[in-house]
Amino acid sequence: MKIIVYAIGLFLIIILNSCNNNNTQTGGEYNISNSNSANGDNGDQTNLAVIEFNSTEYNFGTVIQGEKVAHSFVFKNTGGGNLIISNVKASCGCTVPKWTKEPIKPGETGTIELVFDSSNRDGIQTKSAKVYSNTQPNVTELIIRCEVIM
Repeated sequence: MKIIVYAIGLFLIIILNSCNNNNTQTGGEYNISNSNSANGDNGDQTNLAVIEFNSTEYNFGTVIQGEKVAHSFVFKNTGGGNLIISNVKASCGCTVPKWTKEPIKPGETGTIELVFDSSNRDGIQTKSAKVYSNTQPNVTELIIRCEVIM
């Protein structure tokens, strides 16, 4: 009898927990709600932030081994709500991201700079960084390329 009571209790906890899902996505270093509006109105698509990059790829060309090179990706919020970048995660420790931390209002621009350290690298290199934001989809990938020579 006790087992049945415990099983029913566990079942109710699972049901109640799943009903409490507020469409928040989590993953590692970020926790982004699908809602962009300050008042929590999820139904109004006009309040969504939209991140629009001039380009999502950049090629440095030839780089001498040991050089640090940087490129700033410029983006604009073309949506109706504030754009918030919660994290930018590079694919490798040789690439360091820096980004606009404050909310970007509709119509405003921001930057994400990727600094690549070519030390101990040789040949063709392709590195990426994932941008986590309150947009749909909430992940955008930026790519940098170069050929490292001695």
